[in-house]
Amino acid sequence: MVVTFKNLSADQSNTYGLVLSSAGISHRTRKGELGWNILVNDTEYQKALNTIERYLIENQDFYPSDKPFSHEYHKTFTGLWVCGILLASHLAITIGNNSRVFIIAYGSSAFHILHGELYRSVTSLMIHANALHLAGNILGIAVFGTAVCTITGWGVGWLMILVTGIAGNIMNAVLYQAGHLSVGASTAVFGALGILAAQQFSKKFRLPGQRMKAWLPLGAGLALLSILGSGEHTDLMAHLFGFMAGIILGAIYGLLVKRPAARAYQACFLLIALSVLTMSWIMAFGHG
Repeated sequence: MVVTFKNLSADQSNTYGLVLSSAGISHRTRKGELGWNILVNDTEYQKALNTIERYLIENQDFYPSDKPFSHEYHKTFTGLWVCGILLASHLAITIGNNSRVFIIAYGSSAFHILHGELYRSVTSLMIHANALHLAGNILGIAVFGTAVCTITGWGVGWLMILVTGIAGNIMNAVLYQAGHLSVGASTAVFGALGILAAQQFSKKFRLPGQRMKAWLPLGAGLALLSILGSGEHTDLMAHLFGFMAGIILGAIYGLLVKRPAARAYQACFLLIALSVLTMSWIMAFGHG
């Protein structure tokens, strides 16, 4: 069974339990640290969400509250797939090829990006200087990327992370103008960290007595940036721009989105992200 509704009051827990029972959905209620949690079977997870959401919509006049209905995704293994894609890309580039040629041809070159080769802001995310560089980014993607997707969903999450990586590389190109080249997924990794920091900030800032603590995630992100943001073919400013893009995108998501998109929409957003990657490489090889 999975936790479907978290931190409910006793009245909410009893009401939700009655609604679920009337819909024939088996569930369990447990006391958590911050309130009551309701667990349902994996196979009835989406049905339970839809049932409670429909109930709240139909009875919203009886529950005048500014608190939006929301829930979190609790399971996603897409981080492993993304790590696999990065590993496969690195092996395809390094086995039988001169990786330096790929770095020059498809890396995030400030000059070339500003002269129309925008695909470099995407292709550079999948190129790494060496195995150590790759391993660090795979670890970052596995941890921070998966964490983002537990909040936003696996389609929206990866599209947001990809957008932060692209935005970070483009902003970096605008800063340097020329004479700068970098590669690696770390810009997107710090973008994911920025999304998480923005989410935690917005959640804690609204709580009485938590506003000072709300700044801790932002400070932690900047600390990680200073520790992990250097190395061969990496760039501190690109990481900073990715982190900033993540904060902006995470804040917008927190303000506009009340709950994660349904699975069908998640699939659409994931398809958009994959399409951006595919088209960028098609353009890159076509230009070459």
